[in-house]
Amino acid sequence: MPLGDSITLGSHSSGGGYRVELFRQSLMASQKLTFVGRASNGPDTVTVNGTATDFPKGHEGYSGDTIDTNQATNNNGISAIVDAALAAGKPHIVLLMIGTNDVNKNIDLANAPKRLGNLLDQITTMAPDALLVVAKITPTKDDAGNSKVQTYNNAIPGLVQMRASAGKHIIMVDMYAALTANPSYKTAWLDDNLHPNDAGYAVMGQTWYAGIKSYLR
Repeated sequence: MPLGDSITLGSHSSGGGYRVELFRQSLMASQKLTFVGRASNGPDTVTVNGTATDFPKGHEGYSGDTIDTNQATNNNGISAIVDAALAAGKPHIVLLMIGTNDVNKNIDLANAPKRLGNLLDQITTMAPDALLVVAKITPTKDDAGNSKVQTYNNAIPGLVQMRASAGKHIIMVDMYAALTANPSYKTAWLDDNLHPNDAGYAVMGQTWYAGIKSYLR
């Protein structure tokens, strides 16, 4: 279950965002992967070695969503839809990347790690047998903004490790490092200040795949 904001939705891509490359990677490795979610978008098929395979379009990515609902900024929170999403999709793996809009709009940043931790607990309580994969959020084109992004991201390993040590099925992937590995990422892999372009989404798909490939069959 891809879960998050407009980057999970695939905004500013030609369709499907990182999910297209993630699905392609699984096909290349002859592994079984589908996406579940009540929203739907993306291409009809993905072609690997001349064979077109139907693309599973399901996701739970919602433009503008923050970690939790903030009425002052009129942002909906992922936390408000998680229980229903998990009940409907019954995922084996949840791919969570959230916090970009919190950081971009300076929404209660001092408490953002605590709020994210509450969301992680909500997901692992509702779906205790699922693997929760938590991503550090992607960089922006703005260096000052990236300072805030890194402050938020730096809290994530501790949040994940604390819950993993308590026996929760949870791991982390680093989308920030994956994109900033390219010194020209601002022009090569971002479409606007927040959203990747198709090439950037492909890097994200490869990063997700590296994180979960050992769990696929």
